[in-house]
Amino acid sequence: MIRVEVPGLMTTVQDLGREGFGPIGVSASGAADPIALRIGNRLLGNAEGAAALEMTLVGGVFRFEIDTWVVITGSDFGATLEKTPVAPWIVQPVRKGQVLRMRSTRSGARCYLCVSGGFDVPLVLGSASTHVLSALGGFNGRPLRKGDLLQVGPCRPPAARCLNPQIGQRLAPRLRLRVTEGPQFDWFTAASQRAFLETTYRVTEASDRMGLRLEGAAAQARSQREMVTAGVALGAIQIPAGGQPVIVFVEQQTTGGYPVIGNVIAADLASVGQLRPRDVVEFERVSHQGARALLLERESCLESDRLLLT
Repeated sequence: MIRVEVPGLMTTVQDLGREGFGPIGVSASGAADPIALRIGNRLLGNAEGAAALEMTLVGGVFRFEIDTWVVITGSDFGATLEKTPVAPWIVQPVRKGQVLRMRSTRSGARCYLCVSGGFDVPLVLGSASTHVLSALGGFNGRPLRKGDLLQVGPCRPPAARCLNPQIGQRLAPRLRLRVTEGPQFDWFTAASQRAFLETTYRVTEASDRMGLRLEGAAAQARSQREMVTAGVALGAIQIPAGGQPVIVFVEQQTTGGYPVIGNVIAADLASVGQLRPRDVVEFERVSHQGARALLLERESCLESDRLLLT
């Protein structure tokens, strides 16, 4: 067991999500930064999609009631184990009775606490991920609270020692997000299209796992047009009535009636998961063929024999 002494701002159990349930209105959810989750599990020798704890902006405090190994991935939350600093991306042994403390983020938005054997919670629609808005999955369908006891799976020796920093740099989050044209790109004026691709946007405080609201040049449609409600893809960049973009994210609504000017490519979705309020981003257009090539390049890095150091 691992006991939650301080839950942090928004700490949930997440894995790689529940794909395939959009037709019944259930989005995939899952880790906002799946690259960090996958690498953490690989380091420990877990299944790549084993459940971990996702912390947002401010981390928690956890008391271990077992001997095990852990690794913290994603952003640097200034972790300490019994007052000794714990660096991210490095496997750390933990002894029964020790306390792991996470602080406020020093870099991106989210970090992941992966533990040998993964966190053992009931699966809902095949996934351990917490979908907060619908109270599905995870630990009782909610963020963690003080006093919660988390079961973990069987412990085994870790598979590696740390992430290779050279490959880690190639997988690092980006502030220049690559996008493909959305299905309604041509609905917008030429000036709005240029502004979307040539100016910067600020992430607002009204952002969460459902979507990230941006602030910047307002997009204007060429004419008043009504859009029929349609399915919405993860990473779609919608333009509501006010003209300010919204990036649809992991706890998204599965349908929507706002025009989509662009879509963040799959290779850059993990970068969206590390955006904090007041971060400034910009968009770079790529072709669909280019987006596929960039995803294959990312997967090649994650599957490389040089990814982990032993």
